[in-house]
Amino acid sequence: MGKSLISVIVPVYNIIEYLPRCVHSIIAQTYENLEIILVDDGSTDGTGALCDELAAEDLRIRVFHKENGGSSSARNLGIEKARGEYLGFVDSDDYIAEDMYELLMAAEEEYGCEMAQVGRDEVAASGERLPDICEPPEEIVFIPSEDFMRELLMHRGDCSFCTKLVRRSLFDNREFPQGALNEDFHVLIQLLCEMKGIVSLPKQCYHVFYRPDSNTRKTARDQFSRVFADNVDNADLALTLVKEHWPSLTCTAQRFGQYQRLDYLLHIPVEQMSPDNEQYRKICKNVRGNIFRTLKNPDLTKKNKLYLLLFAIAPKLTRKIHRLTMKARDIE
Repeated sequence: MGKSLISVIVPVYNIIEYLPRCVHSIIAQTYENLEIILVDDGSTDGTGALCDELAAEDLRIRVFHKENGGSSSARNLGIEKARGEYLGFVDSDDYIAEDMYELLMAAEEEYGCEMAQVGRDEVAASGERLPDICEPPEEIVFIPSEDFMRELLMHRGDCSFCTKLVRRSLFDNREFPQGALNEDFHVLIQLLCEMKGIVSLPKQCYHVFYRPDSNTRKTARDQFSRVFADNVDNADLALTLVKEHWPSLTCTAQRFGQYQRLDYLLHIPVEQMSPDNEQYRKICKNVRGNIFRTLKNPDLTKKNKLYLLLFAIAPKLTRKIHRLTMKARDIE
């Protein structure tokens, strides 16, 4: 019986300097039965031509050019064109260890599951290793969907699809949401409802290249408020799914929702804290309406509860006090 085909999808946009390292790390995989799908999302710096040049190096590379529509749009096109039974995703400025897909495929076959993930590390432009965002397990472990959801809601789990190998059938009639941010979380929590769980491997095979000028970070700055607003929407979706599938996690999901609202109130520009801002108005109403439940929630810290109480009473004043507190800390 032959090895299953893996389709590795790489959204590409104005990344001419780093794309060769990314693609060559995929070409070098010890698991050879894969196709590499480069989706040029309307690049304007010559990256599109570079994709075609890279395709000439390896027959497994397929290139598709499209108008700019964002990472989710590029991923969706890649999924549509994929021929593999399994899907992998790699961001174009990152790179992977040569045995990543071999390890992931072996884990899925051993455990008979539909999704497996490796650990990841963060690397600065200087080459310095940054602190881990997600702690990998000490040994390979199968994590039931309910437990994985709990880890996500407590900000300990890894929601990125870049660290994962996914059975293609999970994306039948499903897409990444276009125009939304934190789209990986949005899709993953829905998939968890359809799976028994995820196999997690200890080895950190996925290398996130952290550069301040990355496309993702520029988008987050340009659409700052939307990042936090989308996180609140995702938290509301998570609460709905939890109530339906894992009611025992309801308290944890409520904590997650209030934490995301607190994050929103601490980070949106002060000038947007206005009654004219419908999203802001709804979030303030929710914080006030749930304050007693929030104060009793065992998964929120005392500091979280204090801030949420203050925001429920006087949002703008609380924000000004927070800003002064942060400035004083910087001076110290």
